[in-house]
Amino acid sequence: MSGNIDEDEANVTHTGPKGVINDWRRFKLESMNQESLPPQKRELLRQMSSPHKPRDDGRGGLNPKMSVQEYEMIKEDDEKCMKKYRKQCMQEMHERMSLGPKFEGVHELDSGEAFLEVIEKEHRLTVVVVHIYKDGIKGCEQLNNCLDCLAAEYTSVKFCRIDAEATGAGERFTDDVLPTMLVYKAGELLGNFLATNQHFNEEFFSTDVEAFLNVYGLLPEKDLVARADGEEAAGDAETVE
Repeated sequence: MSGNIDEDEANVTHTGPKGVINDWRRFKLESMNQESLPPQKRELLRQMSSPHKPRDDGRGGLNPKMSVQEYEMIKEDDEKCMKKYRKQCMQEMHERMSLGPKFEGVHELDSGEAFLEVIEKEHRLTVVVVHIYKDGIKGCEQLNNCLDCLAAEYTSVKFCRIDAEATGAGERFTDDVLPTMLVYKAGELLGNFLATNQHFNEEFFSTDVEAFLNVYGLLPEKDLVARADGEEAAGDAETVE
């Protein structure tokens, strides 16, 4: 059992400044073809990659303080390896943020059954925004246009729309409560916004709807996702160079 514990501890990704440094050192050690390195450089990298202080066992152990020559020996490998490590970290962060399916555009629901299915069977991490509308009702067309724009920016959110009559509960969604916007996650109703256009000016845009939903914390952090995508693209460009 103790052997398993040691192995688990070795695979732990630490947090905080010291943890990041140790993770980087371990990554560097593991990513290099050590068999092709001179013995002195191989031992130096091994020592640097250990989170523990080197032990002076009286058998010629390396001094924990590197000499200028030793520093120059490993300096040339740092930049390329750091780029690779940075790219891996960004990919891992992107994967954590990208859990769940991706969607394109606004999905048209044609029945009450389709409405219930998207609420009950969608991935538990997916936010579902449903616009209940009726042609000719003030604000419905504008909200549809806004959701078209947001669907292109928030691909992890499932945006849907359904005609009030198609819901099978037209008596509940009368003209005076339209457009209605409902927000669900894991089958739970998180937001119920009747006559949604009343929250905006006469003319409103996707940025207004975005800000409104963000007030209630109903949209993912787009800036963080965009930054992860940008860093990943930059890492790819650096690799090509």
